[in-house]
Amino acid sequence: MLGPKERDRLKVLHEVKQGHLTQAAGAEQLGVSERWVRELVGRLRRKGDRAVVHGLRGRSSNRRLDSKVESQAVRLYKAEYADFGPTLAAEYLGEQHGIAVSKETLRKWLIAAGAWRAKQRCVKQVHTWRARRSCRGELVQWDTSIHDWLEGRSKQVVKLIAMIDDATSELFARFVLEDSTEQHMRVLRAYLECNGRPLAFYTDKAGLFHVSPRQIDYDGRMSAAGETQIGRALRELGVELILAHSPQAKGRIERSFGTLQDRLIKGLRIGKACTLDAANEYLDRVFLPMWNRRFRKDAASEVDAHRALGPTLDLDSFLSFVETRSVANDYTVSWRGRVYQIPRAAIRPGLRRSTIRVEERLNGSLWGRIGAEAVTLSVCGRASPVPELKPAAPARKDHNRGGRSQWMQGFDLSAPEAAIWKAIRGRS
Repeated sequence: MLGPKERDRLKVLHEVKQGHLTQAAGAEQLGVSERWVRELVGRLRRKGDRAVVHGLRGRSSNRRLDSKVESQAVRLYKAEYADFGPTLAAEYLGEQHGIAVSKETLRKWLIAAGAWRAKQRCVKQVHTWRARRSCRGELVQWDTSIHDWLEGRSKQVVKLIAMIDDATSELFARFVLEDSTEQHMRVLRAYLECNGRPLAFYTDKAGLFHVSPRQIDYDGRMSAAGETQIGRALRELGVELILAHSPQAKGRIERSFGTLQDRLIKGLRIGKACTLDAANEYLDRVFLPMWNRRFRKDAASEVDAHRALGPTLDLDSFLSFVETRSVANDYTVSWRGRVYQIPRAAIRPGLRRSTIRVEERLNGSLWGRIGAEAVTLSVCGRASPVPELKPAAPARKDHNRGGRSQWMQGFDLSAPEAAIWKAIRGRS
């Protein structure tokens, strides 16, 4: 059956054949050379209207893969990659088995074999598009994904803390056992030591990053929001903290989690990772290099906005749990129920009753900052005094407790009612 384009071409060739058009005019209308018009007119005389039909129509392509390759790919998919998508499966077939096939060809093979069900495409909710930042390190999105990454192969429930560069989609991630401030500080330190200080981090409003304002005070004003330990650390490091008002606002890290929960979880399964250390080793050695080769984009600017740490930035001090404590008369401070002694060499005039900055480092040591000097605090033998608790007020006596009340004794609802006037007369 001829298509519209072929019918138009056939009409012009008939006009040339009958002499109504010259070969030059026909070539101009068809956009081909006069020599090709003469060739087509000759085919029209020999084959009729089929002269305008391509000779390969209805025949298999010369570039079609052999049927043995198709059957082998489908068999391997069903045996080893049954829950993989066609895109990821095509990559693994090429890397692990040497079967070079495009994702769309593999998709057609799997649909024909009943191993993959085509999904109807639909228009999703549209959000306002935001352009990428122009420089690497200008903005880094930061979030945590709680997922069954090891698919039950271990009793350890691991979480993934990930940071993705907004300009390049370069990924940095670590598996941790808990979504805590300490673990986030450790991942932050690893990122800073690897890349330097970015200009800004983009996070959600989780309690690790943001303390919500308290209630409205008597003047009708909202109290100021507090600062978390991570927020303080970023402020001291000179890194801006930007809080997203919705998951869609930090869509780059959210979409990356969807890809990670498809690709990374299968890679961990094939790599037989069953522990936290094995998962992090696979992540560093195999997956992150693959991600940055596969999904990394070139930034609009070649300038790297990351700033060096420098000798003046003490990561041990900044990435710690910091609070202020009052110095007692015996030059001690209390911390979490224990008393710590300030070294004699660090004692200065006016230190008593003053407040100092106390830092609990990630390695468990406790430091105090007296002026510009940081000193190690040692544990004293005595415990921190525990404030006396006022005795609780006695509970109100319950007269009806245990059913011992006698006020209903002798009252029978089944007895016939007596007239009120008789009861009154009887009492009188």
